[in-house]
Amino acid sequence: MSLQEEIIAALGVKPSIHVESEVNNRVAFLKEYVKNAGATGLLIAISGGLDSAVVAGLCKRATDELSQETGKDYMTLGVFQPYGSQADIDHSYAVAKAFDLKQVVETNIEDAVNEVALEVEQGFKGLGIHRHMSYKGKGNVMARTRMVMQYALSFELNLIVVGTDHASEAITGFYTKWGDGAVDVTPMSSLNKRQVRQIAAYIGVPQSIIDKAPSAGLWAGQTDEDELGITYDENSDYLEGKEITPVAKERLESFYRKTAHKRNAIPGI
Repeated sequence: MSLQEEIIAALGVKPSIHVESEVNNRVAFLKEYVKNAGATGLLIAISGGLDSAVVAGLCKRATDELSQETGKDYMTLGVFQPYGSQADIDHSYAVAKAFDLKQVVETNIEDAVNEVALEVEQGFKGLGIHRHMSYKGKGNVMARTRMVMQYALSFELNLIVVGTDHASEAITGFYTKWGDGAVDVTPMSSLNKRQVRQIAAYIGVPQSIIDKAPSAGLWAGQTDEDELGITYDENSDYLEGKEITPVAKERLESFYRKTAHKRNAIPGI
């Protein structure tokens, strides 16, 4: 078995999908998880990007169906988490409107992140190091602070925190472990980015969001493809078992080897 075949098997990606069936199966998965946990619904942080928009749509379907089937009130809570001002926060609100989310909150993380950064820099001084945190380090603090806020809300409201991770991110380790990778469930984990787009179109994600350049939004101008040096088309082709350029293949497989710790549970001995 080639490494490509091993990766596809490990991540569970299909070479093609039947979109309606995939949507139904993932909604059913979310419903079952909520019922088994005795939760009152689902929480999804809506960034204004494609992945969180798709998950928001799946979550809303799941909680609407649960409410109809049981006669109890189940919620999908949409959480907007800007750092200071967010230029595209209107896209987050557009997603909430598209899926008729009744419960949304906005929690600005700027003060909390800056306080953490300040304390880190004070720690540096104690070590004789006189510099600011790196922008990537502060970006990771942003991701983890967002998760702290999500879990504070979910605990108080008895909600399940839903993640947006999918196979095209998992293969590169392109998420912050115990930051945006710290969630209760990941209903898109066996989909590649192309398949996420297919589902987005099917469930009614606004076209302006489908067309956006993917970005984790960790610093100004950051895009996933620029940072990784691989297009999502190449990434998706690889995960569908297709041939891609040797350079792109080597880069993807290198990322996969280097980021195993992000996909694995905490090791022990």
